[in-house]
Amino acid sequence: MTTLTLITKPDCHLCDVAREIVDAVVADLPEDRIEVAEASILDDPALYEQWWEKIPVVLIDDRLHAHWRVSPDRLRAALTEEISP
Repeated sequence: MTTLTLITKPDCHLCDVAREIVDAVVADLPEDRIEVAEASILDDPALYEQWWEKIPVVLIDDRLHAHWRVSPDRLRAALTEEISP
């Protein structure tokens, strides 16, 4: 299973937009192939230290996919490649 992690913080407009894009893209892919997790930089000092100036951040299997702005087409392509046999 592929894990997509969205790193955000409360009251972040770009984070809200990224969340909507992630939800829409994942909804179009086969069920039970992608696990979506979300983490706030305010809950984890290590995440804050690493990502505070780049949120929202999208990681795919703990590898950086995007930060600041998330492209639906690029995300869909990356996830499709990850889940392809």
